[in-house]
Amino acid sequence: MITLKNVTLRRSAKVLLDGASMTLNPGEKVGLVGRNGAGKSSLFALLNGSLHEDAGECYVPPQWRMGQVAQDMPETEQSATEFVLEGDTTLVAARAEVTAAEATDDYDRMAHAYMALQDAGEHDAAARAQALILGLGFKTIELARPVNSFSGGWRMRLQLARALMCPSDLLLLDEPTNHLDLDALVWLEAWLKRYEGTLIVISHDREFLDAVTQVTLHMDSAKLVRYGGNYSKFEDMRAEQMELQQNAYAKQQDKIAHLQKFIARFKAKASKAKQAQSRVKALDRMEKLAPLLSEADFSFEFKEPANLPNPMLSMQGASFGYPPPEDAALGTPPVVIVRNVSRSVLAGQRIGILGANGQGKSTVVKTIARALAVQGGEITEGKGLNIGYFAQQELDVLRPQDNPLEHMIGLVRQLTALGKLQGQATREQDLRSFLGTFNFNGDMVKQTVGSMSGGEKARLVLCMIVWQRPNLLLLDEPTNHLDLATREALGMALNEFEGTVMLVSHDRALLRSVCDEFWMVSRGGVAPFDGDLDDYQRYLLDEAKRQREAARDEAKVASKSEVRAAAVQTTPASANAGAVAAQSASSAKGSTHAAGPVGAPSSEQRKRWQKELQSVEARIHVLQEEAATIETRLAALPNPADIAELAKRLHTLNSEREQLEERWLELSVVAEDATAR
Repeated sequence: MITLKNVTLRRSAKVLLDGASMTLNPGEKVGLVGRNGAGKSSLFALLNGSLHEDAGECYVPPQWRMGQVAQDMPETEQSATEFVLEGDTTLVAARAEVTAAEATDDYDRMAHAYMALQDAGEHDAAARAQALILGLGFKTIELARPVNSFSGGWRMRLQLARALMCPSDLLLLDEPTNHLDLDALVWLEAWLKRYEGTLIVISHDREFLDAVTQVTLHMDSAKLVRYGGNYSKFEDMRAEQMELQQNAYAKQQDKIAHLQKFIARFKAKASKAKQAQSRVKALDRMEKLAPLLSEADFSFEFKEPANLPNPMLSMQGASFGYPPPEDAALGTPPVVIVRNVSRSVLAGQRIGILGANGQGKSTVVKTIARALAVQGGEITEGKGLNIGYFAQQELDVLRPQDNPLEHMIGLVRQLTALGKLQGQATREQDLRSFLGTFNFNGDMVKQTVGSMSGGEKARLVLCMIVWQRPNLLLLDEPTNHLDLATREALGMALNEFEGTVMLVSHDRALLRSVCDEFWMVSRGGVAPFDGDLDDYQRYLLDEAKRQREAARDEAKVASKSEVRAAAVQTTPASANAGAVAAQSASSAKGSTHAAGPVGAPSSEQRKRWQKELQSVEARIHVLQEEAATIETRLAALPNPADIAELAKRLHTLNSEREQLEERWLELSVVAEDATAR
């Protein structure tokens, strides 16, 4: 088990943990929660050995294997499958040992190397890696694409898949849902529920924590408190605990006031001096309870918009996408992702925009926000439309070298030049005060944005949006770096907002609390989604099943086409049928093409194919029986030299069987096609 005993942990001068103690049992699934800056990521660093405690004792069983998502952006030409496959460190080490052992004459070493490779799951490693990649939202055709060809968010998904690929007893996940859409999020929840090791996850997604965890660790005021239950149960227990603490403090204050009143009244009277002195001693001995200092909850509100045009905007046959690259040939058409959209956005609407990654949700939002030009049709804006846009990547609207105050001053100048100021106070002190309402106090107003955390950047974007008094909010994944308290503050502010909201988010709690209708971006179009988020989750599962079946059908059609093309290009059957059959029966290294002339096959050709098919089936059966015999002998643990020879032979048999199974599939397709003719 994992134990912390009176641990003190510091980062620079800041004390993150002070005398913290806790125990986590094997197999527990734990949610680690606390405000941004409380030290959650530092606790992960303590557990993985990157940091060491300043006092006390931190114990993680040394034999435990640990999995964790790397935070760096991968830069490699490896395929997605190979990159994720290398997350299985046990398999990688076993492969390296086999290569090294084969270069020696050490039979004992070779025997152990082959056994270790088999135990590491070499036979199905690629399939396991690809299942993880597909589960996180990639398409089948992307399995072989180089990692460098993906955008940043997709590369981080590959890092997550790589961490899940690693065999582990302890899995540490820091905000694993940040780069996921809802379909990948649902898949990840199901995977983590099946995970048999100990899981500790940092997340600000309430529904994700409720679905996955059974224990909650709360970091607050340099303390670490364990609660039995998921996040919702933690909230209930903490509220009850806070109420009891406040009641106990109030009762103690009443008692202190009573004692002090008695002392003040009777300390000068000789007849009561002894009793007064006794109460003075009782007051001195009393262990004072601290008042309940409520956490400084972050809250804000959107100012009332100056006007509310209705409709806010109207789209007529609008197409959304990207212009051709600057270096593209003249006449190159734009890349259109969503086309022919005719819809209106009305004052007061609360629209949640749904759809899988890559379907065009962000493209639609960027175009409405004027960050991209419409690629066809037209978008007509209502008079006085004032858009507040929260980009999925904060740096799309922030400048890393500038500080918050400089951003606000630049915003004032921009709106002044455009004549869009709506009575806001624009003096520097007024701007400083406004930044303070978003927790940018003191020296933070002069801190460069590039050095800020993701949550601080997100707060600054919100601050700039609120100051502009928009009447249409376009929010693209606004919660990615926000802690739970700030997410709740955002939800409350949006519910009080009098304008229109268009929201893209994987945070189901925010979507449920804010949106009263949904638009679905899918298959190149936009349509109303008649249902709630539970219906959408079921839709995602059905859609994933449909895509898997379509991919299988496409693969089958492609395989048939390849085999038919091969059949057309080969020499007549009489030239090679005997050789193919003989090779198939002996070593699985026969021809990889079905024989036959152009046109419908003759009955003689069909007979030859059928004969070869039977020969291949017989050989596969022989190989399977021999492999089973070798596995039985290996289980009896013979001497090292025999183990090495048996393992080599087993490896050869499996390779031959795989080649024969491919040939069997080709022949089956040809035979099926011939029958159809």
